[in-house]
Amino acid sequence: MSTASRAPDVDRSEAISQPAFRTDDAVVGYRASTIDASLIRAYEAIDRKAMRAFRLARLRDQLRAHDYAGMLLADPLNIRYATDTNNLGLWVMHSPSRYVFVATDGPVILFDFTGSRHNSEGIESIDEIRPATPWIYFLAGPRVEEKAELWAKEIADVVRTYGAGNRRLAVDRCDPWGAERLKGHGIQLFDAQPLTEQARVVKGPQEIEQHRVSMGVCDLGIARMREALTPGITENQLWSVFHATNIAHGGEWAESRLLSSGPRTNPWFQDATNRVIEAGDMVAFDTDMVGPGGALSDISRSFICPGKGVSGHQRDLLGFAEDQIAHNVSLLKAGMSFREFAEQCWPVPDRYVHNRYMMMLHGVGLVDEYPSIAYAVDFDAWGYDGVLQENMIVSVESFIGEAGGKEGVKLEEQVLITATGAIALSDCPRLDHPYV
Repeated sequence: MSTASRAPDVDRSEAISQPAFRTDDAVVGYRASTIDASLIRAYEAIDRKAMRAFRLARLRDQLRAHDYAGMLLADPLNIRYATDTNNLGLWVMHSPSRYVFVATDGPVILFDFTGSRHNSEGIESIDEIRPATPWIYFLAGPRVEEKAELWAKEIADVVRTYGAGNRRLAVDRCDPWGAERLKGHGIQLFDAQPLTEQARVVKGPQEIEQHRVSMGVCDLGIARMREALTPGITENQLWSVFHATNIAHGGEWAESRLLSSGPRTNPWFQDATNRVIEAGDMVAFDTDMVGPGGALSDISRSFICPGKGVSGHQRDLLGFAEDQIAHNVSLLKAGMSFREFAEQCWPVPDRYVHNRYMMMLHGVGLVDEYPSIAYAVDFDAWGYDGVLQENMIVSVESFIGEAGGKEGVKLEEQVLITATGAIALSDCPRLDHPYV
């Protein structure tokens, strides 16, 4: 939609009428959990051995470039990238007690919970599974120092065994007392996160296919939300339809609960509540969906709740957000620098600058990943340069809402970058076409 096509208030309630939603109606919940078998088959057809080989090669290329003996990964997302395994994923995000050693020239050794090692057996890229030695207080209690020393000794032995004299170890997450013990065993420590982020930035063919499957689940969840959106449903009820669809198809979690309606759409970043959605309300959400296989599907849409005509102000918000997304997506191609992108991006009208989204674009993989590209006005303060590469997957962001305004619109599109441009991974229309 061009900015010249903004129109005055118009009542299209007859064209957009939907069946009434009842809070005691089990039909919506049933539909949210109904499986699309084609998505399950597409996921099962992915060549996971090829995907694992690609990822491991990417990590080892980084290790060789930095002359490290190997890397020790405790971040569950990095563990997943290195091994394609997930065990108590959300729990270990706040209780790090599972880890993997990846030798630059040697084995991949996974240290896992003794009672659940069977979850990771049979993965050809894992050479050995050993019992983990957790030294968080919850599991070690007053024996933290003892367990931390046992842990450090075993890791140091592994580095000496497979490092060929190299004692340089990349580590992504390690409390200070553990780090000091590793240093006491003669191990030099370096930050692994830049390596893992750079490894993850370019996707292999199987990863791209996994993202397509996850986005198919995401699109289905949005379609079911759209069907369920009627006056009287609460924000939490509407969000549960989307989440149930993801879980039913083997998806895992949502990074946030960003769904808001009416006056809660501005400013952005407000979680879903028990607010009852009313006819004519703007309803905005950010999927942040970790789908099948751990692939993130991160798009945003904004709908109008049926039962009342779209207002001219709502039409403007939706149109400006669409203008921003469409323009910025059209710029993307491999070889473009981050600064070039920032300088050529759609100019946000002054009245919307204050509430602009925190970034224009960010990488997507297992979760939000490198890079994050700042607005031109913010570039000197916290931006950094780099180059867009072929087979990167990124999400392009927009939030349009005046400071103190009644409502706002959130749009976001996830795309695959190619040599000639960007390809949207979602088939879900950005604009709520019956209204705009």
